[in-house]
Amino acid sequence: MTIVKSAFSRHSSRLSSVFASSTVARPCSTPTSNSSTLSSSSSSPCYSSTSLFRRFASSMAARNVYDSILTTLSKPGGGEIGKYYSLPALNDQRIDRLPYSIRILLESAIRNCDEFQVTGKDVEKILDWEKTATKQVEIPFKPARVLLQDFTGVPAVVDLACMRDAMNRLKSDPNKINPLVPVDLVIDHSVQVDVARSENAVQMNEDLEFQRNKERFGFLKWGSNAFQNMLVVPPGSGIVHQVNLEYLARVVFNNGGLLYPDSVVGTDSHTTMIDGLGVAGWGVGGIEAEAAMLGQPMSMVLPGVVGFKLSGKLPNGVTATDLVLTVTQILRKHGVVGKFVEFYGDGLQELSLADRATIANMSLEYGATMGFFPVDSSTLDYLKLTGRSDDTVAMIESYLRANKMFVDYNEPQAERAYSSYLELNLDEVVPCLSGPKRPHDRVPLKEMKSDWLSCLDNKVGFKGFAVPKETQNKVADFSFQGTPAQIKHGDVVIAAITSCTNTSNPSVMLGAALVAKKACELGLEVKPWIKTSLAPGSGVAKLYLEKSGLQKYLNQLGFNIVGYGCTTCIGNSGDLDKDLTAAITDNDIVAAAVLSGNRNFEGRVNPHTRANYLASPPLVVAYALAGTVNIDFEKEPIGISKDGKEVYFRDIWPSSQEVADVVKSSVLPDMFRSTYQAITKGNPRWNQLPDSSSTLYSWDPQSTYIHEPPYFKDMTMSPPGPKPVKDAYCLLNFGDSITTDHISPAGNIHKASPAARYLLERGVERNDFNSYGSRRGNDEIMARGTFANIRLVNKLLKGEVGPKTVHIPSGEEVSVFDAATRYKSDSHDTVILAGAEYGSGSSRDWAAKGPMLLGVKAVIAKSFERIHRSNLAGMGIVPLCFKAGEDAETLGLTGHERFTINLPSNVSDIKPGQSVTVTTDNGKSFECTVRFDTEVELAYYNHGGILPYVIRNLINADQ
Repeated sequence: MTIVKSAFSRHSSRLSSVFASSTVARPCSTPTSNSSTLSSSSSSPCYSSTSLFRRFASSMAARNVYDSILTTLSKPGGGEIGKYYSLPALNDQRIDRLPYSIRILLESAIRNCDEFQVTGKDVEKILDWEKTATKQVEIPFKPARVLLQDFTGVPAVVDLACMRDAMNRLKSDPNKINPLVPVDLVIDHSVQVDVARSENAVQMNEDLEFQRNKERFGFLKWGSNAFQNMLVVPPGSGIVHQVNLEYLARVVFNNGGLLYPDSVVGTDSHTTMIDGLGVAGWGVGGIEAEAAMLGQPMSMVLPGVVGFKLSGKLPNGVTATDLVLTVTQILRKHGVVGKFVEFYGDGLQELSLADRATIANMSLEYGATMGFFPVDSSTLDYLKLTGRSDDTVAMIESYLRANKMFVDYNEPQAERAYSSYLELNLDEVVPCLSGPKRPHDRVPLKEMKSDWLSCLDNKVGFKGFAVPKETQNKVADFSFQGTPAQIKHGDVVIAAITSCTNTSNPSVMLGAALVAKKACELGLEVKPWIKTSLAPGSGVAKLYLEKSGLQKYLNQLGFNIVGYGCTTCIGNSGDLDKDLTAAITDNDIVAAAVLSGNRNFEGRVNPHTRANYLASPPLVVAYALAGTVNIDFEKEPIGISKDGKEVYFRDIWPSSQEVADVVKSSVLPDMFRSTYQAITKGNPRWNQLPDSSSTLYSWDPQSTYIHEPPYFKDMTMSPPGPKPVKDAYCLLNFGDSITTDHISPAGNIHKASPAARYLLERGVERNDFNSYGSRRGNDEIMARGTFANIRLVNKLLKGEVGPKTVHIPSGEEVSVFDAATRYKSDSHDTVILAGAEYGSGSSRDWAAKGPMLLGVKAVIAKSFERIHRSNLAGMGIVPLCFKAGEDAETLGLTGHERFTINLPSNVSDIKPGQSVTVTTDNGKSFECTVRFDTEVELAYYNHGGILPYVIRNLINADQ
């Protein structure tokens, strides 16, 4: 038996005990050689630690100035559950007015207060939140754990492997590079929908994925052996945020008798789904996650908290997806970037935990750091439903009640302070979609047809395609598998129930199945060229769909289960029929995709769907049946029944009571237990991968998946300090809403791209290109994939769309990678000009690493998305903001200038948020704000990035 196979065997009782033990996590009684393994001697999830960690932890505990408020929590029948840092024991009236989300930050600061990484002054800042939150004060935060998924986990493990090599070269112990907090890495590999409409789709797609990603999975298996304190969940288990919600989340840790709230930062932007469970969690870049793993406190600005009061009850037939799209639009309009949103009010009692998780999941789309739902009785019910033991749930409730972190609606509610207030009556929510290009462009269902026709008319933009009036009714003929067919503007070619937002919510999944049942009974069908698919977030959905007897109806309409990972929402929709795509391309048809994900940015879903709408799973099925988005569901029939009668939307739409009844009878705790107990065994393909126990990774120079990046090339122990940006060329000139998908796409590698050229030169066939996401462990490919989005709009190209730019000195139009390579070879710095919301979308570390490797020294934008700005700082790129009311256009900047940024040469002379002057070679001069928001980010910049900073600190700590 191989090492990791035996590791999973040893670990099985430890993982499965999440469901059986009253302690959710604690140190192993005897450290093992491999912390990713399961220890049969342990009764709960535990992570063995290095001696360094034990020394660090004990020294922190010994120096904690708040040890006087350590309090014993007793069991109701006698005996001790554990000790905890008691917020009530502070006897500070300010605590009662703090939002629940801020109380979690407060407890963490108190528990980790060592007067070094976390000080008493930091605790006081949080206690005084009502006053300090308006002042952009900086606080440290140490999350209880870190969550990784394989797309972002691979580069994180690559970086850890590189750091070990760097430590070795600098004559220091490479084994110091180990996670110091628990790390959960879920291999929720992205599933390319190569095979759809087949009962064998799952097996066939996963076989193809394992064949494509064998090298990447093998690397992660090495990491599971090489690094301590890291748990690796093998592929095929589910998608990371749903596995986190249903299984990994502790809610409260019992770590060796010390109780504290679960909190998590994750490299998956959907990490915020866990906020629906009352666990504070949000997405960070892989760079920040690595620092947290290595024991560095996260430096963050103490956030404002928007209080969002919910009242009333959702009307009959309205789904959680309709609610979340409504909430997203409200919060986008209000402006919540960099803030927490905390939900409260009587309306919460009408929302299931799964509904709350759906809302929390889309935090990134409405711009908040997190959308938080404090723990209440519904949370406890969900924990029991998902198989957590009664003892575990009792411990969680006891601790949270004792420490003022539990909401009991049967008791009078103390008035909490919020930075601002919003309110929504759930009675007012109506069915809706969002699109065609952004998740916050909500469209009420009853207005969908008129909105679509407006989009055809409008000029090209977020709500427009500029289709001439005379061609809006064009019909394109094509042949589908020998049968004549037609396609028009607005016709649906992709209908996907994806694992992003909704598949953890049984009500919308079973609602979709009920729509399918009613449609099948009436004899309705989906056109065969529409690519339909169903990708649940875990095997639990498969079990309750089967128990309900409804999966067969989804299958009948082509919604067969295709896999348990990211699919259409991340661009892995697979190829459409070639004759269909030819008809779309040759006739310039605006084809549509309808999906239940939360990202619909142009170019992300599929290169042949210019219109992409987000909708609930039941609506996805309805639009698949209609075959077009150009339909008024209230007035026009959705199809013709087998009896020749017109069938309307209302004829197939289930009532809320119908959905509730099938949920109650079909979703059972044993389904969660059996699903997650099975993952501890791995699977045959994973278990057959070779093992390696080597401390240092043996890099294969021929590998096109895993490659050693040059981050630590020529690194010395002296920080390089700020570097001048002088006479830099503009690599790209952007408008608003440039997403991380534009910067670093995760989907298919286009056959004419620099990355494709790289792969072909190394003998990789076109069919084996895989996706950018799957090759994030290779910096050579990811650098070539930076700004390779086919829908990139670069003002230097004057209207042309695509991944090109102008090489200013020569005036030539070339790929972005080729232009950057020429600038670097000529020793020229580059900058990027951008509009508002630069870097919105998924948290993606390569959206910062890629530009750094291309030689970009600064990004000058109207505003930044929170995570991306932080990632730029973490890679040593200077984020600058135009002053209010100014941008490239108002300043008359074309991008053909050369830019000099007058930053001080000594980092001690740079302050967070200070102004700097930018000058150009044609005599222009303007002021910008330096968006290093904390002193820690300035330290990262001084060291050339966060990773060199960590290495130097680790080495210096022993000297």
